[in-house]
Amino acid sequence: MFQTALCGALIFTGDSILVDHALLLRDDRIAGLAPLASLPRDARMQDVEGLLAPGFLDIQVNGGGGVLFNDTPTEQAAAEIARAHARHGCTAILPTFITGTADGMARALAAVRAALQAGVPGVAGLHLEGPFLSRARIGAHDPSLVRPMGEEDLRLLLESGIEHLLLTVAPETVDPEQIRRLVQGGIVVSLGHSDADHETVSAAIDAGATGVTHLFNAMSQMSGRAPGLVGTALDRDEVWAGLIADLHHVDPLMIRIALAAKRGPGRLFLVSDAMPTAGSALDSFTLSGRTVYRRDGRLAFEDGTLAGADLTMDQAVGTMVASQGLPVEEALRMASLYPARFMGMEQAHGRIEAGRPADLVLLDEALCCVRTWQGGVESAQPSTGSERPARAAASSIARV
Repeated sequence: MFQTALCGALIFTGDSILVDHALLLRDDRIAGLAPLASLPRDARMQDVEGLLAPGFLDIQVNGGGGVLFNDTPTEQAAAEIARAHARHGCTAILPTFITGTADGMARALAAVRAALQAGVPGVAGLHLEGPFLSRARIGAHDPSLVRPMGEEDLRLLLESGIEHLLLTVAPETVDPEQIRRLVQGGIVVSLGHSDADHETVSAAIDAGATGVTHLFNAMSQMSGRAPGLVGTALDRDEVWAGLIADLHHVDPLMIRIALAAKRGPGRLFLVSDAMPTAGSALDSFTLSGRTVYRRDGRLAFEDGTLAGADLTMDQAVGTMVASQGLPVEEALRMASLYPARFMGMEQAHGRIEAGRPADLVLLDEALCCVRTWQGGVESAQPSTGSERPARAAASSIARV
């Protein structure tokens, strides 16, 4: 059987970078890796240039390509959002439904369930960010829709039929026993939009919560006598934390502190928290009845409150390298392997090795996405202009 050999690029396997190797594809799978000097005779060579890496996994994606999932929680909307982010290297996303009505949440669950059953490229699960949050740290969410978790909510979530379901809750509004039941039912619980103290956060972690949603944003901060959610997350090695690396949500110094603190089994990973502007030319959109403006790479209401991010995953990777001096390999892991580990998806995402799905991204010297493959099929690529991510500084792959 013929196989395709992608030749000419550096190859990041998830562990290390290979030179003078080809990546072999057969149908929708990775067939293996081979030195250029000993390619299989049946291989059809295809020249590529840049850095081949595992496709990105973004587990917090509110929208993209002009579509907001909360406005249209449908299978088609999920597909359009996934397609927009594929142009920036994401071979898998979790469409994210933020605080909404009970009916809206049920529609989001049904939409993603249908997308998964239909095999929609790029849709890997669902992230529900709310409505079980704290009004004190509500951010851009609609406070009128925040509510406590009831038994009917638990049943709906536990019977969702979605294998990879992420739920963000505030630990002061969802008790440890509810968290325990959710985790036992296979749901990944993350803590966010919370004003909880150290003791309350610790109890939620002990009950099975394993993540923190957009670290530093919309949560109790760390001070000398009150660790808050931030301090507890940085202290607990087993806790993962998502990070919005657009340099608007988190100061570069705070990113550096977080990188230094998370040295245990837990890790930081990148999320886009993207809104409809990602992969589009939109200058504004409506969220919960209020206008969000796109200005200089920042999304905010008129009063200055941040409302998601104008960010793509390739841009986030480049920002981590340019602003933090992070090795390219580690920045790539933060966009693929680490979120996959957090979500229990490492068997399919985050590495290039034989037998895995052929989900790949090709990056140029500035770490911008050039091409994407999902299941061995090349996706539509980014265009020039407003869809291309800005760079604080070019970060050449020649540094690796």
